Amino acid sequence: MELTKEKLCRMFDHTFLKAYATKADFEKLCNEAREYGFGMVAINSYPVRLCKKLLEGSDVHVGAAIAFPLGQMSIEAKCMEAKLAIEDGADEIDYVLNIGKVKEHDYDYIAEEMKAMVKIAREYNIIVKVILENCYLEKDEIAEVSRIAREVRPDFIKTSTGFGPAGATIEDVKLMKAMVGDEVKVKAAGGIRDYATCKAMIEAGAERIGTSSSIRILEEYLKENDG
Repeated sequence: MELTKEKLCRMFDHTFLKAYATKADFEKLCNEAREYGFGMVAINSYPVRLCKKLLEGSDVHVGAAIAFPLGQMSIEAKCMEAKLAIEDGADEIDYVLNIGKVKEHDYDYIAEEMKAMVKIAREYNIIVKVILENCYLEKDEIAEVSRIAREVRPDFIKTSTGFGPAGATIEDVKLMKAMVGDEVKVKAAGGIRDYATCKAMIEAGAERIGTSSSIRILEEYLKENDG
């Protein structure tokens, strides 16, 4: 795939997920996303309604992070948060799976949770992404969750929240992509702050990039490609 400026911009989930985020931060985030034509703004669920209004008239999606960043909520609580965010205007949801259940190898629970979240997404015709938080997982655990995703068919599986001790790695993106094939897409997030890293993630199979450094990455891309 030839990576044009427009294609790169549409890959960005332009992110601001800090606990101290204010209205001014969301206004800045949304203005940047609108100006550059980024694919989505990634925010927590509370400011969805505000960001939807700020992005009115644009084709930038509003993405709500669900059970973020720990994933330690019941399936019912995650479903309720997702539904409320969608009712507020979310076009996409990124939910953190129950990491403890993965570590217990309770994959029936992980499948049940994933099916519940995908069911909501399909009912509302929105995009759903499953955040694995790979820094806490072994390779066989990443592979098994990816296998489940291939069967359940969320739109994306995602490497990280960006709040764990480590973020996306090329090795993990390749593993996830190998497991899901063309049935599910891969999003890389966490620690992607320059174009070289971003490009490597895309070459490894990522089709979305979650980052708060979207503008810097774009500027480096333009410099490398003569504007």
